[in-house]
Amino acid sequence: MLSDKVIVVEGRSDKQRILQLLAEPIEIICTNGTVSVSRLEELLVPYEQGEMYIFVDADESGEKLRALIKREFPEALHLYTDVTYREVATTPMKVLATILLGANIDVKSEFIA
Repeated sequence: MLSDKVIVVEGRSDKQRILQLLAEPIEIICTNGTVSVSRLEELLVPYEQGEMYIFVDADESGEKLRALIKREFPEALHLYTDVTYREVATTPMKVLATILLGANIDVKSEFIA
């Protein structure tokens, strides 16, 4: 059974970082950077009936991917890291936890400030 929540990230390091925080079962999908529309649909269509969160880097490639996802999956919820950190993988754990909590995603208590 597919999870009713999915988080879309760009790379494996983003996925590993977020997995450390989660206190609920959520599928995390890596796009491995910018992808074509057909590849994006192949990855995400199975999850479109659930809650889809987009959490990509605050850089040019992340914004291109975000724009593509907004066009193809307008119902997806977008999470943003501060441009100061640029990447999800380099954002401090407590900051990531706050962002995830703000989206009603359960986070392990040790990461809550």
